[in-house]
Order: sequence, then C-alpha cells, then structure tokens
Amino acid sequence: MRQLCKGNVAVVKGAILAGCRAFYGYPITPASEIAEYAALYLPQVGGTFLQAESEIAAINMVYGAAAAGARVMTASSGPGLSLMQEGISYLAGAQLPCVIVDVVRAGPGLGNIAPEQSDYFAIVKGGGHGNYHNIVLAPASVQEMAELTMLAFDLADEYRNPVMVMADSFTGQMMEPLDLEYREIKPPAKPWAVQGTPETRKNLVTSIYLEPDDLEAQQRKMEAKYQRAQQREPRHELYEARDAEVLLVGYGIASRVLRSAVEEARKQGMKAGLFRPITVWPFPTAALAEAAARVQKILVVELSNGQMVEDVRLAVNGKVPVEFYGRVGGNVPAVEEVLAEMSARLATLV
Repeated sequence: MRQLCKGNVAVVKGAILAGCRAFYGYPITPASEIAEYAALYLPQVGGTFLQAESEIAAINMVYGAAAAGARVMTASSGPGLSLMQEGISYLAGAQLPCVIVDVVRAGPGLGNIAPEQSDYFAIVKGGGHGNYHNIVLAPASVQEMAELTMLAFDLADEYRNPVMVMADSFTGQMMEPLDLEYREIKPPAKPWAVQGTPETRKNLVTSIYLEPDDLEAQQRKMEAKYQRAQQREPRHELYEARDAEVLLVGYGIASRVLRSAVEEARKQGMKAGLFRPITVWPFPTAALAEAAARVQKILVVELSNGQMVEDVRLAVNGKVPVEFYGRVGGNVPAVEEVLAEMSARLATLV
C-alpha cells in the first residue's frame, strides 16, 4: 500500500510488519513519534507498549522481553542512547536480539534537536564497556526507515545481537511516499529463551561469567559471529561511480545531498560518483576499496567533525587521498557547498 508517511512513523509500521510486538521507551525529540505511534499501533495487533520512567528502565525492559524470546524494540536520540549504553552492553553480552533506533540530534550534551551524525562513534564502535559490536543500519529515506527496521529484526535474530537503526532528525521527521506490503513472518525458534514452559523455565539468560575461562569462551563465540557478519552483511550503494575521478562518500541524509551534488557535477563536466554505506557496521570495506581503486580522490561528507572518515581511510589503506568536509550543530551542507569543495579538491590534482 502506497502512503505518505513520516520517517519515524515508518519505523513503527516496518517493525510491526517484521513481527515486533513489544516496545519499551521514553520520549525524546526528535524520536518521540516512534514511541507515540508504537503506543497507537502495537495494541491494535495484540502487542505491548509501555512508556518507561527513564531510558535506563526502557533498555532493561527490552532485556527482559528479549530474554523471553519476544521481538522487541526501543527508540531514542543521543542523550537517551547515552543512558542506555550499559544496558546495550548487557544485551550484547547475553546475546539477546533486539532493535534500537537512534534518531540522532546535535550534541554533545543536550545540544539541539537538529540533525547530526555525531553518534557514529558511540553506536558503531560499541559505546558501552566490553568486547562487542552493534550491527548498525543507516537509512537515507522514509522507505528505508521501514525496510531497514524490518531487516534489523531479522539480523538481530540471525546473530542474537542488538541491531541499531541510526537515522537523524531529518530522516525521522520528513514525509515521503512509503510502499508497504504484508509479509508472512516466521521468527526463528528460540530454545534458549525463558518462555514459561517447564523446559525453558530453567533457562537463565545472563551476561555474567565469573570464571575467566568461561567469559573468554563466550567472547570467542561472539567474535566468531561478528566475523560471519563482516563477511555476509555489508551493504552499500554505488551511484555514477564507474568512471568517477572523485568519489563522494556519505551515509544517511548526507548521502542524499551528495547524490544531488553528483548529478549537478556531471552537468558541469566533473566526473563525480557516490559511495553510500547502508551498513556502517559491518562497514563495506571491500566494496569501498574496490570502488576507490578507480578514482583519484575521495571526499567524505558527514554531519560531524569527522567520524566515519576513519573507517574510510582504513578501507582504502592509503592508496587514495581521503579528505573530509563536515557540518555540525544541526547544519546540513547545501549542494553548492559540496560542489565547491569537490572543485577545490579536484583542482589540487592538476
């Protein structure tokens, strides 16, 4: 069914289509509509919505529901995600599948409610304590807000791991056409979960291992699944990159500006292309290295002081110059800004 929909609302509709029946959260701008519409829609499909007293309470409720085998999610923004980090570490350590949506706002601290991408380090590099990864998806449209949320639930169950959907206040708040279709959901069996039957009542899902050898064995299992994810799950989009001299790299809302910049640059005779990571963990390292082998320079554009740029530099391993342009404070670069930066970088090649 085709409809006009806000990005935050699309998250909820995608989650319900994916079989999510439990949401625990606390409202925060610019993510509040996710909780609002979860409260509206989940009871209509027999699900549970509960507004927790805090983000800390919410993430621990997610832990409990995930331990019982439910498809469960929460959503917040940077200040709320900061409070959830200990619980996210517990979820990862206990290998509990869940989906967490971060609609990023400008920081640090309270900052403001305008868009940034400054949660990249916190979300992609772990955030909480211990050796773990979040799988992180980065939507760039309302359609992807729904589709990547649906994918997130499948990946969470596949890898028994928290999966983050990292958007921003632009993608969360903007309205676009959304196409949704009903799909048959068959969540996998979860024999490890505590589900109230005599066979599962003895199950205890925990992240504590008092013996060093036991914890090391658990972490080796986690390492193995992260290696599988790195091999199987990287996703990206290439646009006009086959003959590009300069490759623009960006994700989320920034990538939409870059796509328009590529189109305008082509009209002006500049050979530009776009590489958009869709998963920022696992980062599409091999695909970027292959695309970069054909270009003379890379320009990374982020709504931050430069965070993903580190992963881009690691991917190309010094074989191509990587430069950075960023806006912060809730500012989003205009196409003209990107074109000016691109022209300046190309001029240094002459």
